[in-house]
Amino acid sequence: MKIKSVKNLLIGGPSTGKSTVIEALSDLGYFCFPEVSREVTLEARQLGIEHLFLNEPLRFSEMLLKGRIKQFEEAETLDTHHVFMDRGIPDVTAYMDHFQEDYPKEFQKANKAYVYDNVFLFPIWNDIYTQDNERFEDLNLAESLQDSLVKTYRDLGYPLIEVPKARIHERMDFILNSIKPK
Repeated sequence: MKIKSVKNLLIGGPSTGKSTVIEALSDLGYFCFPEVSREVTLEARQLGIEHLFLNEPLRFSEMLLKGRIKQFEEAETLDTHHVFMDRGIPDVTAYMDHFQEDYPKEFQKANKAYVYDNVFLFPIWNDIYTQDNERFEDLNLAESLQDSLVKTYRDLGYPLIEVPKARIHERMDFILNSIKPK
């Protein structure tokens, strides 16, 4: 009998440690989906577009949404107890709303059609915040994006489980202890 995978989502503003924890969970043997936006950004750069989100936010968001839906649907086919995902479908509308960009109704429909089981919120953490070639946000923007993410997920009815600011293994232990059957 096939196992229905529990979809565990890691959300938070830029540079909050989500990808680092995803990599560590993957190293432990958990099935993990990486952040899609870096892949989309690199693909755009190969086409000569330096900052796709800044130049064409709707196109960027459509590509993100497509990638995240693909990950969600793939997670549905896996025969494993837990799947971890770096950012989710509602992140797309949270960012678009934050930047006051218009988007098709299909974006909101996707938020309601694809539902995650657990949502872990990584708080803004000044001590680990860094910018790089794919991350254009400064710390102030990261904080306001965090607020938009929290609002979007709460408006969709998700209870958010805040991950403590701690070492990677402590954060992983917190998440793994949170998903243990009670």
